[in-house]
Amino acid sequence: MKKRLARLHWQFIRHNLLIAALVVLFVSFMMTYQEDRGLLLLIDIELFYLPILIWLLLLVLIFGLTAGAMQARPITKRIDSLVHGVARYERGTFSHRLILDGDDELTELTERMNRMAAQIEQQIASLQRLSTERAAMQETMKKAAVTEERQRLARDLHDAVSQQLFAISMMTAALKSSPIKEDSQLEIVEKMANTAQAEMRALLLHLRPAHLEGKSLEEGAGQLFKELQEKHKVDVTFSMNVITELPKGIEDQIYRLIQEAISNILRHSKATQVEFKLHESEKEIQIRIVDNGVGFDPEKVDMNSYGLLTMKERMNEVGGVLNLLSAPSQGTQLEAKIPIAWRGEEVND
Repeated sequence: MKKRLARLHWQFIRHNLLIAALVVLFVSFMMTYQEDRGLLLLIDIELFYLPILIWLLLLVLIFGLTAGAMQARPITKRIDSLVHGVARYERGTFSHRLILDGDDELTELTERMNRMAAQIEQQIASLQRLSTERAAMQETMKKAAVTEERQRLARDLHDAVSQQLFAISMMTAALKSSPIKEDSQLEIVEKMANTAQAEMRALLLHLRPAHLEGKSLEEGAGQLFKELQEKHKVDVTFSMNVITELPKGIEDQIYRLIQEAISNILRHSKATQVEFKLHESEKEIQIRIVDNGVGFDPEKVDMNSYGLLTMKERMNEVGGVLNLLSAPSQGTQLEAKIPIAWRGEEVND
């Protein structure tokens, strides 16, 4: 962003240098056109032991730099303020309002962007209200969801764990019949067993209820991370600070997001430490889940295999945004932000 502003800054300077050069050239021509040598006379005339042509070039340079900088500074400052506000909108902070003084086009642009942000806030509030209403409707669909989940788990068991166990049995049978036991083959069997175990742990996590079922979000999330620490020997740092009561639909989506994140940790990360933080500020809910696992290169991995598509859809349903940072051997950091727009809906109701 600074490079873009710098380019705009230097555009002003170049334009002013050109204008100054043209003005000096015109004045010089008017002063010397009756002379025999014309503009060459500027080389002969000296001022303080320097040809006056040198002083004119210095004048052009000083005027161009000074005038360009003076013209560019207020405009680039206002554009920088606009860019900062747009960056906040990009991160999902639509409650922010841009402030610019004046009556020019930039001020008009600012007013239009503020109106756009207000409209998006209203849409997010309606989206969150619909999410809460849908959560109530989902209670009547629970039986169908349970049946569908059983079928999905059956497919996962067949496609992942069952095939892994079959491969392990084939490898162990081959090892039993082989007179030579190779360490590499034993390592393959051990790796396959660990993979099957990780898949089974993740599937068992999904067998838990997808809803809080009368519990608060802090109780439900705390139970998930407590089991992660006690059953899977992962050191968990848990921090949760929620001041107001969250709508049920948003609580359920956050709970499911946590379930999916823990499932990914068990399946893929091999982490020994996990940090969870949920914080409520004046304008948004901030969620952060960090592990010290093996990490991955997001550009080389199918995002669907890490359940990111599902988690992003859950955040989109409540007007939130989801960001993922990871690198090989550097762990994974999951961040989500949900704007607090339901307070305005409650006032309107």
